[in-house]
Amino acid sequence: MYEHEREKLINSLRKKNITDKEVLKAMLKVHRHLFVPSAMINHAYDDVPLPIGFDQTISQPYTVAFMTQLLRLKDGCKVLEIGTGSGYQAAILYEMGMKVFSIERNFELFNTTRKLLEALEYRVALKCGDGSIGWSEFAPYDGIIVTAGSPQIPKSLKKQLAENGRLVIPVGDRFTQSLFIVTREKDDFRIEEEPSFRFVPLIGREGWKER
Repeated sequence: MYEHEREKLINSLRKKNITDKEVLKAMLKVHRHLFVPSAMINHAYDDVPLPIGFDQTISQPYTVAFMTQLLRLKDGCKVLEIGTGSGYQAAILYEMGMKVFSIERNFELFNTTRKLLEALEYRVALKCGDGSIGWSEFAPYDGIIVTAGSPQIPKSLKKQLAENGRLVIPVGDRFTQSLFIVTREKDDFRIEEEPSFRFVPLIGREGWKER
């Protein structure tokens, strides 16, 4: 089901300079229509973000692909995702052969997504909690991907990066952000920046305060 739509989406991502074959292969394999509300199913393979309830969104496929490509992951890497949402990004990482750990702060969304990932046999370690402080129990991580915008780079997440690990996080105000790519080099951190993105806010101790 929806094979043709997924192929069209992958072709459009290639035209937007998504070149990582493992990312494209995973996105072709994962059924995005299972991760969106039934009312949105006809738009599941449009290259746009979609609402999933609880003031959250499932990210635009291009954004998912671009951020995942920036992580430069290899098979078997350990990855921490901040903001599980509907589980789509976690499914992509799992299909790429990663050991996936993911945190969602909204309990209802966490519970719904946990059941969905289990039903689809995606073996992802999930936690309901404050993603801005990471998941130190299983650190260090080869990659950390944050799917919500933060006012700064959380120190806890930087500390949980492995040597040569990469953290991809949107940083800015509540309305627009740049993607920061943070690479750990021993005790130092190299930061690159990609402008003009928009995410829901990262709420937590080292993110935005809840209004």
